[in-house]
Amino acid sequence: MTPSLSSRPAKSNVRWLICGLLFFATVIAYMDRGILSFLEKYLEGVIGFTTVQYSWMTWSFQAAYGLAFLFAGRMTDKLGTRKAFTIAIIIWSFAAMAPGAATSVPTFAAAMFFLGIGEAANFPVCIKTVAEWFPKKERALATGIFNSGANVGNLVVPLVVPFLTATFTWRGAFFIGGSAGLVWLGFWLWIYTKPEDNPRVSVRELGHIQSDPPQRIRAIPWARLIDKKETWAFAIGKMLTDPVWWFWTFWLPGYFQRTFHLTLGKSSAPIVVVYAICCVGSVAGGWLSSAMIGRGRSVNAGRKTAMLICAICVLPVLYAPFTKNLWLVVALVGLAGAAHQGFSANIFTLASDLFPPSAVGSVVGIGGLTGAAAGAAAQLAIGRIVQFSYVPCFIYAGSAYLVAVGIVQFLSPRLQPAELD
Repeated sequence: MTPSLSSRPAKSNVRWLICGLLFFATVIAYMDRGILSFLEKYLEGVIGFTTVQYSWMTWSFQAAYGLAFLFAGRMTDKLGTRKAFTIAIIIWSFAAMAPGAATSVPTFAAAMFFLGIGEAANFPVCIKTVAEWFPKKERALATGIFNSGANVGNLVVPLVVPFLTATFTWRGAFFIGGSAGLVWLGFWLWIYTKPEDNPRVSVRELGHIQSDPPQRIRAIPWARLIDKKETWAFAIGKMLTDPVWWFWTFWLPGYFQRTFHLTLGKSSAPIVVVYAICCVGSVAGGWLSSAMIGRGRSVNAGRKTAMLICAICVLPVLYAPFTKNLWLVVALVGLAGAAHQGFSANIFTLASDLFPPSAVGSVVGIGGLTGAAAGAAAQLAIGRIVQFSYVPCFIYAGSAYLVAVGIVQFLSPRLQPAELD
């Protein structure tokens, strides 16, 4: 039942509490998938796999992630955010524990496949939750905050995994990491309902959340979304830039360990610094466009200006494979990762700018499928390329974002909502 006006508190900021829950869910997701990448070189000596075989493990995750992403978006629109996230976190928590029982390349790949299925719902649910809890002028900032959880999750891995591995063995590291999601689920079920049904939300905050012009809520079939250029502005942007982030996520620890001959423990500091820098970029990128919109710039100008600035900030990473200075590489990759996160916060927000809330999950699912499909293909290519050189990977990482901005501008020059009637 919707709480009465008299039962609501005088003041509240529950939307930021909800944003905090989304942030911690994203931290856990990236921590769970990052444990394997951090232990990759260590496990080469234990399990005995090659970089090509490792690429099949990461491909397994990406393939499942991409396919499930499409249906996760649709599931989110049909079931609602509370139920969809509950189902997803249960699947991915147990799947995150499964590598702790793996004994071979096929069993690692199977565990990563189910992890990809579960984690695919994270971003569709988070984006839809932001669309339900925040007006348009705050969405990029809220998205940037929860999206920074990706960096924090990657940052946590090198801080805790060496300790967990030394104390509980590498198998224990997977089991303990996977259990964090079940703890989070308890808080989600305790706190989360829609704003209008949440008794913690004040009348003033509810009015702020619902301050955008009302949109007709109706089910929108995929067929109506697939042929819209606005869908492809988002989807192609994801397709071009997602493989870069997957390269950092799955291959950066191994790059540092191989190129600079670092042990498991000594590779922690560079990884921590990279993702600490990335945390700043995610929030700053979301804040930048929200600040411009709040000061009177159009949504179109605010989003695209922020995306262009982020794309330019990625360019210096092109120099990274040509220097042998470890900390210069850390700085260049950190800047590129921060720019990616700022770019990502804004491109995710395009889905809620261009489509009504009832279609946001589905559109994010379509974009996630294209991004994950490109990422899956990239994993197999990277496994072979890095046997000879990392240079081609860095060249792509440095150039993809400017191309993405150009395509978004071409397909949606004014960033007007899609016509679905």
